[in-house]
Amino acid sequence: MEIPYTVKPREDTGLYNAKLGIWLFLASEVMLFGALFSAYILLRVGAPGGLWPAGWQNIPLGTLNTFILITSSITMVMAWASLKSRDFAKFKIFQGLTLVLAIVFLGVKMVEYSKKFTHYEVRLNDELVLAEGKPVFGKVVSQTNNTVLFLPAKGLGKYGDSVKYPSAQVKTVVLGGVVDGHLHERSAEAVVIEGRKVAKSEDLLNLRSREAREATHEEIHLVPDQIARMHSYGPWHNTYLACYFAITALHALHVLGGIIVIFYFWGPGSRMWHTEPERFTNRIEVSGLYWHFVDLVWIFVFPTLYLL
Repeated sequence: MEIPYTVKPREDTGLYNAKLGIWLFLASEVMLFGALFSAYILLRVGAPGGLWPAGWQNIPLGTLNTFILITSSITMVMAWASLKSRDFAKFKIFQGLTLVLAIVFLGVKMVEYSKKFTHYEVRLNDELVLAEGKPVFGKVVSQTNNTVLFLPAKGLGKYGDSVKYPSAQVKTVVLGGVVDGHLHERSAEAVVIEGRKVAKSEDLLNLRSREAREATHEEIHLVPDQIARMHSYGPWHNTYLACYFAITALHALHVLGGIIVIFYFWGPGSRMWHTEPERFTNRIEVSGLYWHFVDLVWIFVFPTLYLL
């Protein structure tokens, strides 16, 4: 039994079933992302002046991902056009390129995410703040006249690496600060942090400000009892990052869904071309419409979260 309107369009809509279905699905997706963007805008507009983060994202990586997705939209169109031209070999090439570009996009996004979870805002007991700090806890394994040999602890650094610094800044203590809301106790003699030191965290909300630019990036050596609180730049850090992770993670899930579909049609699903070429071409068109929507969402994400 043949399912009607899988190739030919319906008389009432002018669309075949799958194309009508994808447009209805994309309409619901517009409402989903529209609600998230609206919530972000309202939160940002309602924030007190000067207390909303700016310049926190890696613009070069965001620009690279924008270029990757735009290029993937082009290769997706070329894959569909190749089928319309009855050139299955070119379809395989362009569909494969689309798949590779989508995977690269997620890889770049994972690099961005990893930096958020491994870098910290560190508050010291004397009210100073270290931004973008990457703390490494460890033990002193040897000591000479003016320097000590520092061995990072397992799980908190690259085990076996050594850092030398003045021994006068080292003493044996037990860390009892708070890390991401949890009491963290670990025997350690020293902490090495790479970051920027400012008087208050508000000075680093706008990384494009003069105060943030003047806070030079440096390696800072501390003893653990100088640390009052540590927070990585995850969604729990502040409202801005909660919005950032909610929007970009949902978008990344859509990219992952697109990767699965693209791979299927590039691989095992491509067998339909040899039996029902018109229907297979329509499937590629429908998956292409979804992929263009994913790309379009990112065109809104990039300026909203990265540039503004």
